[in-house]
Amino acid sequence: MSVWQDDAGRDLMNLGGRLALLVRGEGSSVWDADGRRYLDFLGGIAVNCLGHAHPVFVEAVSRQAATLAHVSNYFASPGQLELAARLKRLAGTGERGRVFLANSGGEANEMAIKLSRLHGRDTGRSTVLVVEGAFHGRTMGALSLTPKAAYREPFEPVLPGVRTVQRSIESLEEAFAAAVADGGVAAMVVEPIQGEAGVVELPDGFLRRARELTSAHDALLILDEVQTGAGRTGEWFAFQREGIVPDAVTVAKSIAAGFPMGALITFGDASELFYPGTHNSTFGGNPLASATANAILAHIEDEGLLANVVARGAELRAGVDGLPLVTGTRGAGLLIGITLAAPVAAQVREAAHERGLIVNAPADDVIRIAPAYTIGDAEVAEFLDLFGAAVSAVAASIPTPTETLA
Repeated sequence: MSVWQDDAGRDLMNLGGRLALLVRGEGSSVWDADGRRYLDFLGGIAVNCLGHAHPVFVEAVSRQAATLAHVSNYFASPGQLELAARLKRLAGTGERGRVFLANSGGEANEMAIKLSRLHGRDTGRSTVLVVEGAFHGRTMGALSLTPKAAYREPFEPVLPGVRTVQRSIESLEEAFAAAVADGGVAAMVVEPIQGEAGVVELPDGFLRRARELTSAHDALLILDEVQTGAGRTGEWFAFQREGIVPDAVTVAKSIAAGFPMGALITFGDASELFYPGTHNSTFGGNPLASATANAILAHIEDEGLLANVVARGAELRAGVDGLPLVTGTRGAGLLIGITLAAPVAAQVREAAHERGLIVNAPADDVIRIAPAYTIGDAEVAEFLDLFGAAVSAVAASIPTPTETLA
């Protein structure tokens, strides 16, 4: 065991393994303390949308840190106002939209839960519907919306009134009917693509039907785009592919390319629910975070990087087709799940790491990649080479039926 691993074991909470001690990054490359280079195709779990140490990020942080880094929420700053207007425009809220700037996706989702409570308080409705496999964060409120038992059970009881819907339109309709019969629904919270479940796409028409049902029963449709938002799928927000308008959207991760940042964006009547005293955050939307997010989003827009997200995503999906163990791909843009023929994703992740490639395994049979929006021919070719070697090595280690019988 390395010295740094001893230090981590002694000083850090025991919350999971750490694969390497990373000390430097540039573009889609990172280096560990021993000088070994890795191709980063996880991007800090869909965060580093411009890669590492991008000049736009560095300049924005440096310039703002030299002028005004933080003021309390008793004050506004120019960057905060600019960012709120920018997010309204990118999300298509129209004039009535409103934005709350937070520090993370978990915090944005906590505020979304409060939004649902404010919406349902006059009628006594507090039921929130979520989808099987959902992941909305690890804070207590967000955890209440996350059905996975391994995450929830150590902390129960969580918030009451949350019901899980299976991933089918029929189940969605049945869940709404049952909840309405029991007193009504305050909100439904949905990830357009479930990243932590293994980059799972919802059935065609699911979001549109969710919009119809929430509208019909005076419930909010809240979309968790913490992982899919800010361009990750090739649209600014994944819901824009569905032609619907939600009541609220949460976003984080890629919004500031590595600087801690999140937001709740509301549409229409939902924008009128909060009032002074119902929510705030000391660090939320501070000048340093706001300036960074503005610079990142402006660069993505000015450079037309969403087109690159779509094009490179298609290349990667085509490139892994036919590799050993690979049975298909799912997701959109540069949020891609590579499905495997056996529950060996952890072995593939380790084999990739050994070869200098960073990916992860959100499910037993799925590898997730979420690289920078800036990747080009060289990065795509290197990924396909390294990933191909990793899956080939794991495939060769799996006994064939004949070997198993022997």
